[in-house]
Amino acid sequence: MIESERHLAKKVSKQTSYFITSLTNDARLILVAKRSHWGIENGLHWILDVAFREDDSRVRQGNADQNLAVLRHMALNLLKQEKSAKGGIQAKRLQAAWNEDYLVKVLSG
Repeated sequence: MIESERHLAKKVSKQTSYFITSLTNDARLILVAKRSHWGIENGLHWILDVAFREDDSRVRQGNADQNLAVLRHMALNLLKQEKSAKGGIQAKRLQAAWNEDYLVKVLSG
């Protein structure tokens, strides 16, 4: 096989997943619910990666990675609740790091 043909070859796979749900047996409804869940989940992970650089963390010793993940979620929730500052989560996080008064406002919110 020449190089250009290798790029054209596609591998197709099939995966079966089983779920327990109280939804009616309606494939479209279940698909919408599943995609909605993953949309929220992917959005959360994107924010954590962009604002907190979670994917760059190399902490792996003991439970440290899980503990830091909990702290990041807590910080994210506090920053989302704080409405006085303009900008996104990353900007609010940096402002809290640079401005102690703003940090106190976020933590007491």
